[in-house]
Amino acid sequence: MSLLDDETAAGMVRIPAGTVDLRDDRRGARWQEAVEPFLLARLPVTLGQYWALTGTAPDPSVSHALPVTNVSWLDAVDMCNRFSARVGLAPVYSRDPRSGEVLRDPAADGYRLPTEAEWQYACKAGTTGYRYGELDLIAWYEGNSDGRAHDVGGRSPNAWGLYDMLGNVWEWCWDLYDEEVYGEYRTFRGGGWAEAERGCGATVRRRSHPTFAIDDLGLRLARSGAADPDGNSHD
Repeated sequence: MSLLDDETAAGMVRIPAGTVDLRDDRRGARWQEAVEPFLLARLPVTLGQYWALTGTAPDPSVSHALPVTNVSWLDAVDMCNRFSARVGLAPVYSRDPRSGEVLRDPAADGYRLPTEAEWQYACKAGTTGYRYGELDLIAWYEGNSDGRAHDVGGRSPNAWGLYDMLGNVWEWCWDLYDEEVYGEYRTFRGGGWAEAERGCGATVRRRSHPTFAIDDLGLRLARSGAADPDGNSHD
């Protein structure tokens, strides 16, 4: 059983190639971006996976299936590398020893954060609306969460079998939000348990400094290439 399957039987979903329509409201720009085939975790990273990864003693009073939160973007890319190392995949990320900048190796087969284009494309799963289903059925948000995160996978998935793409916790993406205005701030997507209804949609973009950690922000793992969910590459 792989680390991804520990605690939650999360697994990876093969996402087909396609295109996605993106926009930048500040610049008033709209464009279409191609998305190559990739793998995306069926569920956000959980506390159980995090505890197993870090060797942390589980808290018996807390569910292993809760999504991990309070992780910065820098924590998230480090976790991707650690997940990769745990299962013998090549780490995607490295740090420039002089500038500290996070560098991405596009040839590496390890776990990584999805790009914004990948995230939005996977969230929509072939649908064209703001959401892939009725919000109360697919997401934990301000209107039904009772002010807390919930075990992952408790709402209905989208058409591609991805759970919690909207609601429960926001998810870090690789991309800079708007470098011209916000510098190194990174993007996160999806809405969280404290988010109002209007903020839980496939096209909603939020930002935070890469060193900041937030109590309704976590991550979901991706992998590049046409690999099998069991890790066998077909590139």
